[in-house]
Amino acid sequence: MPVDLSEFDHPSWITAAGMGVGYLLILAVLTIALFLVPWLVFGAL
Repeated sequence: MPVDLSEFDHPSWITAAGMGVGYLLILAVLTIALFLVPWLVFGAL
């Protein structure tokens, strides 16, 4: 059964993709802020 890509031609899919990218970006920033920054600070002491 072939997939018809025109089924996904709706603004809600762009919104969902943007939300996913935003979530991953915030998750990456928080991970860096909570783990990498303290590791660098305590490593410099």
